[in-house]
Amino acid sequence: MLKAPRTLTFKCAKCAKSVQVFLQKVSACSHIQPYQGICKCGEVKRHATGQKDAVQSYLESADGSWSHHH
Repeated sequence: MLKAPRTLTFKCAKCAKSVQVFLQKVSACSHIQPYQGICKCGEVKRHATGQKDAVQSYLESADGSWSHHH
């Protein structure tokens, strides 16, 4: 099984500069690989790959207190 990359780079939606997001710690399952980073302008960027409902739940959690459970 391929490992998820530890970092990804995106364009900030607020200032259009590049922002690097880092793989967050999760359980040892492959359902979701959540990423988070903060642009130099202060905008939080979150991204995830994996199971559709888990990804949607992560991206919709406004305060970042999301955690993955089975």
